[in-house]
This record gives sequence, structure tokens and C-alpha cells, in this order.
Amino acid sequence: MKKYINVIKFILSLFVIVLLYGFAAHRNSLKESKDVQVIFENGDNLFVSYETVNKLLIQKLESNSKQSKENINLNNLEQFLRSNEMIENAEIFLTLSGELGAIITQRTPVLRVANETETYYYDKLGIKMPLSDNYSARVPITTDTISGQGELDIIILSNIIRNDDFLRKQIIGVDQVKGSPNIQFELQTRIGDQRIIFGDLSRMEEKIAKLKVFYQKMMLDSTINDYKSINLKFHNQIVCEK
Repeated sequence: MKKYINVIKFILSLFVIVLLYGFAAHRNSLKESKDVQVIFENGDNLFVSYETVNKLLIQKLESNSKQSKENINLNNLEQFLRSNEMIENAEIFLTLSGELGAIITQRTPVLRVANETETYYYDKLGIKMPLSDNYSARVPITTDTISGQGELDIIILSNIIRNDDFLRKQIIGVDQVKGSPNIQFELQTRIGDQRIIFGDLSRMEEKIAKLKVFYQKMMLDSTINDYKSINLKFHNQIVCEK
């Protein structure tokens, strides 16, 4: 008899637990998502602030009237955030407490274009992005009007510069050589104020390796300010102008 009583108690306890869980889940599903947890995947909120993302999501939800947890279309919210020119990717989730969360990947600028007609950034994917009131990226600048194959090549070169610690610190400008039969570039330096004649994108690894060795020697000899230009276009040699 005692055995049956224990079984009955166990069944009743299990029933109560399931009932309470179901009630909590139902109440949670009806909870409106007003608070937004914003996480920036690639560092600080440089171009898009926490407040901006929060405001965008709240406005989007309010435009569709009050929505319960069950009725929120997370894919629509993600697409809405990705339409922002400063955002590369957005992932939306809901916490167990019914709060809305957003994981934001901001665009990564690699080049700033500042010509006579417009000013903007190119990000690492080659997509244009506007300047930001929150932050100014420390990237090379070009004053050229970029188009066609030149646009593709300058983005490739800008990514190479960004991903190399030496070049990222030293190169402040990238310009396309005008009048050349093929697409060639010149680089402007931060230290020494040299003009680096880079040429086209062929043999890039070789050119960059030669440049690093040459700068290392100039720094050791304290002759970095003696040179006006550094030409990397020739095989197995560097041609300099004082």
C-alpha cells in the first residue's frame, strides 16, 4: 500500500511541475519584448551605438503594433538591421525571459575616398559606407574617383594594408597612377613622407617583403628622411630617388 502511495505522490508532483512550467511558458510567450540586449561581435560600438540599434528595433516592433514573443519575426528584424549602411550582419534572438537580443557585426572600413564630388568609406567587402558622426576610421585615403577594375584592385590592396601590421601603421594614402596603360598604384607614407611606387598587384608579397627590409635598414641607419620615392616595380631590386 505504501508503495502505491509513493507512486501516486510522484505522479502528482510531476503533474504540478509540468503545470507550473506550462503556465510560466504561456505567460512568457505573451510578454512583450521591450528591452534589447545588444552585443557587438567585432569590438566596441564605433559606427553604430547601442542606443541606435535599440531604437531601430523598438521602432520596428512598434510599427507592427505590440507583438508577443510568439509573433515576432526574427528574420524580418535581422533583414531590417542589415539594411543599415553601417551594419554588415545582424542576428536576433530571444532570451528565456522574453527579452530581445541582437548580435551586431559592424562594417570594417579599409579605405576612405575623398574626391571632389563625394566622401565615403569602402569596407573590407568592397561595399560603400558613409562617414560616421560617432567615429573616424584610421584608414588610408584616396582622392581618386574609383571605378571598374580599379575599384576592385584598390579594395584588394587596401585589405592587404589593413591586415599587415607594418603597412597599417605606415601607409596613409593610396592613389591610382593616372595615364598608365594598366592599373597601378602609389602609396603615401606616414613616416618619412615617401612616395612608394607600388605598380600593379602582381608580385605583391615580394614587393611588401622588399619594402619591409628596406625600411628596417633605413630606420637602423637613420636615413629614412633622405629618400623622396621608393620604386618596387622592378624584380629583385628597389630603385630610390633622394
